[in-house]
Amino acid sequence: MSSDTERLVKGVGARTSERGAATRVALLSAAREIFVTSGFAETGVTDVVARAGASVGSLYHHFSGKADLYLTLFEEFQTRQAQRTKQAVQDARGEGEGDPMRLFIAGARAYLEGCLAEREISALFLRGDGPPGFEVIMRDRLRQWAKRNAALFEGDEGALVVVLTGALAAAVSEVALSDDEDASRALAEDVLTIIAQIRRP
Repeated sequence: MSSDTERLVKGVGARTSERGAATRVALLSAAREIFVTSGFAETGVTDVVARAGASVGSLYHHFSGKADLYLTLFEEFQTRQAQRTKQAVQDARGEGEGDPMRLFIAGARAYLEGCLAEREISALFLRGDGPPGFEVIMRDRLRQWAKRNAALFEGDEGALVVVLTGALAAAVSEVALSDDEDASRALAEDVLTIIAQIRRP
């Protein structure tokens, strides 16, 4: 194969790959919009592909179905939230903070701010209208979250971490599901203020 032919083949492959990536993004964006407005149960695959300007075949090329779209949106949101909290804790440590509770508060504030910044998508995962088995995924994610919190407290996975994680999970639900953004912000700050007063046993 000549170098010109190789370049042509690589160019076609790159364009095909770019088109595939763009289709995947369009499908996820469409699914997000429709899940948020209509709910998971009421959304059909045909609704998603029509909104995305794609074909049913292209959806099944990138995803195994409607549940896979939902779970992909969930994982992407959780990845963004993990990045936010990790960065906040790193920033606090970089400023010389070493107290585990203050580090927890820094991460918790970043997580709540992420919920406020992406209220529609964070609310989507808390409404109880997800694919079958999603509640198990949410419980597992909460356990993982508790383990990460325990790492801030030098591996203490006792009552303190359970209380902190539970309180923050309840705050996340209230903040994400509230229709009043200002009230949500005030509630988030009040919750963090109360949590900050909790003392290690």
